[in-house]
Amino acid sequence: MSIKKRVLFLTQEMSPYTDLTEISEILKKLPLYTQDNGMEIRVLMPRFGSINERRHRLHEVVRLSGMNIIINDDDYPLIIKVASLPGARLQVYFLDNEEFFKRKFMFEDQAEKLYDDNQDRMVFFCKGAVETVRKFGWAPDIVHCHGWMTSLVPFYLRTAYKDDPLFKKSKIITSLYNESLESNFNKDFFTKASINNLQPKDLQAYQNGADGVNLHKGAIAYSDALIQGTEKLEASLAKEAKASKKPMLDYQGEDTLLKAYFDFYKELMN
Repeated sequence: MSIKKRVLFLTQEMSPYTDLTEISEILKKLPLYTQDNGMEIRVLMPRFGSINERRHRLHEVVRLSGMNIIINDDDYPLIIKVASLPGARLQVYFLDNEEFFKRKFMFEDQAEKLYDDNQDRMVFFCKGAVETVRKFGWAPDIVHCHGWMTSLVPFYLRTAYKDDPLFKKSKIITSLYNESLESNFNKDFFTKASINNLQPKDLQAYQNGADGVNLHKGAIAYSDALIQGTEKLEASLAKEAKASKKPMLDYQGEDTLLKAYFDFYKELMN
């Protein structure tokens, strides 16, 4: 019997739990298609306060909860919850923390002002996602990242966790979307994003000028392959992707997306 290939989906959003951008609809269909075509999958996303736990039947996974994620010497408890995608035999895992994800809006307040701690929330999610997969003891063949909030995962897997047997053979794919909310990130990001024995200088690929942050640039640098997730990429992002010379799947419309992504996974694993 052949061993099933494994695909890990990391996303900042997914329908029906959130419906902010096109990412939500892609993630509603892609993991299920991948599973139905013979691969084993896991899906991880943040448990934003806008997600109704009772309606979607979220419940805590006690055996996975209890970890603390360190950000700038502060400890933040990581709570793991799970729900089944309606009408499908597919579980979605939610990373939760009272301080970061209780609020009812995702990235902006009611006045459409970006939250000052978005960089902390992103670091928490990326560090927490990697540690959760380690607690699964589940080695993914493909790690597919969707959205700016997952942008540190390629860096962590290729640096701090490069010798971890769970991730040694993983191929990392980043889907590129125009939206990236690092405009109010500051130089503290590089200290907060450091992990294990890494230093702020190790995040050079994420720098934009002296103190600025470019999440797309860093994610591209540490990924093995890219997918154009939106129909028309901003010129600077398209240029960055092309310059990387990484294998890249062009934008796919609704009719071709699922099969094209699945075939891209298989190609990278061969």
